[in-house]
Amino acid sequence: MTATAVLTARALLLDMDGTLVNSDAVVERIWRRWADRHGLDGDEVLKVVHGRQGHASMAVLLPNRSKEQNLADNARMLAEETADMDGVVPVPGAPEFLASLLGVAHALVTSADVGLSTARMAAAGLPLPDVRITAESVGASKPDPEGFLKGAAELGVAPADCVVFEDSGAGIAAGRAAGMRVVGVGPRAGVHRPDVVVRDLTQVRVERAESGAVRLHIG
Repeated sequence: MTATAVLTARALLLDMDGTLVNSDAVVERIWRRWADRHGLDGDEVLKVVHGRQGHASMAVLLPNRSKEQNLADNARMLAEETADMDGVVPVPGAPEFLASLLGVAHALVTSADVGLSTARMAAAGLPLPDVRITAESVGASKPDPEGFLKGAAELGVAPADCVVFEDSGAGIAAGRAAGMRVVGVGPRAGVHRPDVVVRDLTQVRVERAESGAVRLHIG
């Protein structure tokens, strides 16, 4: 579904990178350097990494390497990413969208850790939601649904009453596996067939209902 739509929900679960924050410039820089170090094609690497925790991407790209090596490499990359905010900007409409969620149950559900998510949201000038599910909160990376299910549980809302906002294939698959409807944001989202696709968050309007639900006018 890509035409104008209205979705009703009791809670919203928001990915960060590619959904609220455009961090593509730094993600590309760091992962291309990593690809060069390992003799991999940077373009192919970038097809894998969006939406996943770094060590989970490494497990896909270097399947014969140990989990311990991937975790250690991921820690180094997180430090690089957290120190590099050059080009990190809000996705169009993100400031207004977050401002419209005052009083609406919502959570950040990101594959970034606490340090990286805090730094990127600050670099983009965006407020952090009170409820945050980060890499430290889960035992499995997207496309596993654990993060979204934890977000719903912390908000006290059934998964079927949640709407996920995501840009990546891994994130969209995680939202679906959690039993939630998914709004795809940006150019990567459409090919993964979310329930609705928007160019950016300027195409989403939030209307609070008296029942405590929220209506999302999309398109």
